[in-house]
Amino acid sequence: MNILSICVLISIMYFLLFRYYPIYGLHDIDRKDIEINNQFVIDIRDYTEAYKDPLGSGINIPIAHLKRYYSEIPKKDLVVVASNCMERNVGVRILRKKGFKVIGYTIPSQKKTIIKGKQISKERYC
Repeated sequence: MNILSICVLISIMYFLLFRYYPIYGLHDIDRKDIEINNQFVIDIRDYTEAYKDPLGSGINIPIAHLKRYYSEIPKKDLVVVASNCMERNVGVRILRKKGFKVIGYTIPSQKKTIIKGKQISKERYC
């Protein structure tokens, strides 16, 4: 009974770490910087969201299809476009496992503007 409970606990911990534990070493790249530097963009948002808010050149492979169609991605430094933090974490981990180098990410819909005194800053809340 103890071995079974330990196995269940380990599998639950792996699931939680894979989805929610943050990825270090990635840079939050602004949308303007992606278009200026001509970096290769992999958009892992679903098709409808990517269609409504397109982001420069690159390809759109939703997170659900990433393991199946990763061979269509060129072996370049990638910038990931995701719709939320969990999708970013899962997508970057899948791409790194397949041998790609992910240098940054952007989440277009999750910026909030904060006004402090005379300064305006934009922050992500994930």
